[in-house]
Amino acid sequence: MIKRSLATVSLIAAVLAATLTGCAGSAEDPNTITYWASNQGESAEQDMQILHDDLARFTSETGIKVNVEVIGWSDLLNRILGAATSGVGPDVVNLGNTWSASLQATGAFVPFDDRLMQRFGGRERFLDSSMSSTGMAGQVPTSLPLYGLSYGLFYNKKLFAEAGLAPPRTWDEFVAAARRLTDPDRNRWGLTIAGASYTENAHFAFMFARWEGVDLITRHGPDFDSPGAVAAVQRYLDLMATQKVVSPGDAEEGNTSSAAEDFTDGDAAMLVAQNSVIPTLQDNGMADDAYGVVRLPAPDPLPPGGTPALSHVAGSNVAVFADSPKREQALKLVEFLTSKDVQASLNEKYGTLPVVTDAYDDPAFHTERDEVFADVLANYSEPAPMIPTEAHFETTVGSAMRDLFAEIATGRRVTTEDVRAALADAEQKMRGTGS
Repeated sequence: MIKRSLATVSLIAAVLAATLTGCAGSAEDPNTITYWASNQGESAEQDMQILHDDLARFTSETGIKVNVEVIGWSDLLNRILGAATSGVGPDVVNLGNTWSASLQATGAFVPFDDRLMQRFGGRERFLDSSMSSTGMAGQVPTSLPLYGLSYGLFYNKKLFAEAGLAPPRTWDEFVAAARRLTDPDRNRWGLTIAGASYTENAHFAFMFARWEGVDLITRHGPDFDSPGAVAAVQRYLDLMATQKVVSPGDAEEGNTSSAAEDFTDGDAAMLVAQNSVIPTLQDNGMADDAYGVVRLPAPDPLPPGGTPALSHVAGSNVAVFADSPKREQALKLVEFLTSKDVQASLNEKYGTLPVVTDAYDDPAFHTERDEVFADVLANYSEPAPMIPTEAHFETTVGSAMRDLFAEIATGRRVTTEDVRAALADAEQKMRGTGS
């Protein structure tokens, strides 16, 4: 994700929005609504270009103009919370689906009850997995899925062929392949990771904990330092610490896009990432036939009680502010964005997956690569904890792992007790937030 100041993103979005709508549109104009779109592409400019044609079609069909602002992920949650608190904000907003429960707790969004869902084709039209990340369990959702994501293992076909390796199917095969493909003297590594990204770290902690058969969040609150949780986090840390198949420099990689550069440059043979990284690989000059994608290999057999969670349910949702004076116009935009044709159009351009079943009729999503991600999203993904303090889970656990990676990168030996102590501290911090 391109790092920009909020002012820069807002300025670019405002200029391009004026081009899109033909005029800025006043807040009193019933035929103009405001849409805060998440930064799905490489830049705000690219997002505006991708959204332009479909939103122009929406205006043509409905007479409703859309004033779009593209907001970077580093600012989006705080902007939404500010709007929820002040009552001054957009009509329609994108949100990271792991925030769904946190934002639902504000009471600021329109609930999509069974009657309203019929307007969008019914709950059954959406993927079950994606619907599991639309709000707190047992409550009426306050957002709908928009873009679908899941994790997969990207591998460099040339490097694998030169080593006489097939794509790994189990965790042991994965580690063995990474060792075989690691050559520190040539600065070539079996795997590249974003070790400084607290969000990525937290995702792997969640998935690997499910392999161990444990929940990091239980009905009693956070449980980060259980033996299973410690084993899960250590499995990920050990890729750098003991297996030594990850460069110590990856402790400073702050996002997947940075790690993707190592993969496209041939400095790393494998990358575990969501399907949204595909446009980045293309923009970096990596040919589509230069890499393959398989499911993230899990232990076989799994630890007792473990489940094969190969991804969390990832993606972005769309929501309508309940105090919007233009609720009907806003719902029409949500109806449009979740329609079969627009789902196919936008998700193909973004490298994401449709979240409605009928959009999969489009042949664009029947490539071997997309079928891997779609299979993982539908069948091997579990929702991140749908709790109001989910963001604190990511920051506490993910930051603890980031700090441990930093210590490993200096050559310090990080023991099981060090991992347990770091996770116990993270648990204490999360309980301090009222969890």
